[in-house]
Amino acid sequence: MIEVKNLTKSYGATIAVNNVSFSAQAGEIVGFIGPNGAGKSTTMRVITCYLPADEGTVTVDGYDVFEESIEARKRIGYLPESTPLYTDMGVVDYLKFVAQIRGVAGHTRNERIKDVIDICSLEPMMHKNIGELSKGYRQRVGLAQALIHDPPVLILDEPTAGLDPYQIIEIRNLIKEIGRQKTIIFSTHILSQVAATCDRTLIISNGKIVANDSPQELALSTMDQQVTQIGIIGPHEEIQTKLEHLDFVLDFKKLDSETEYSCYHITSHKDHQTAPELAKFVSQNNWELTELYKTAIDLENVFLKLTQSESQRTGELG
Repeated sequence: MIEVKNLTKSYGATIAVNNVSFSAQAGEIVGFIGPNGAGKSTTMRVITCYLPADEGTVTVDGYDVFEESIEARKRIGYLPESTPLYTDMGVVDYLKFVAQIRGVAGHTRNERIKDVIDICSLEPMMHKNIGELSKGYRQRVGLAQALIHDPPVLILDEPTAGLDPYQIIEIRNLIKEIGRQKTIIFSTHILSQVAATCDRTLIISNGKIVANDSPQELALSTMDQQVTQIGIIGPHEEIQTKLEHLDFVLDFKKLDSETEYSCYHITSHKDHQTAPELAKFVSQNNWELTELYKTAIDLENVFLKLTQSESQRTGELG
């Protein structure tokens, strides 16, 4: 649905995007992350026809964004970092205006407005002026305008910036729901959103793609260790003494817990079959196993490792 090949964009002597290539398939949610100034917004602006490129090609649903710009734009819904809203307009009037300039046919316009109001849960605010809305509802109106012409592709630049935690969860869930039917690329600085929402993660640093895979695969490929959480009912001191003598345990940490059993984080090499070994260990000592699972992906560590490595490499080349 989106194909980017060898994309390069400079601002004077500064190379913002450097020979970037990636693709996004129909129905895929792709998280686009990177440090400030890494090239995320520039890449998204080129895809959405807001900026020309110096080199490379970009197609959206088979249409070249440089040679067939109008056709490409028809297939894109875009929410830039600064939501494009007219605060003196009412929600419905604004959506009518966007529908008109987007070329939504008059006989289907009201139906589309009703659809996006329903999708974005704007019913309680539909009769208010945009200037009266909270930041969270303004973001919902921004998403509604991006959806008004029912495009197959959505490009969302920092859609949760400035929102409170409750609003962030709402917008994240909305993106997941919309992503069942559309291709979505969205940038964010909240890494937990990527792990919870995205099928695939693109990490960009110094204008270059340094990673392109699912959050799970990125963690496996970049981290040397795994962390397993285990809960054990047994004598605390004896458990800790025996954990110290397990050869596959690189480190362990007792967690603060109000439960009647002890919880530990066990660090081991990423390829080791840690869970079966720990289950066997508990059984052999006649203790009771209450929980055993690999902990959630630490995408923050993956991000830091990849972006710092690229920064160091660039510094050495410079």
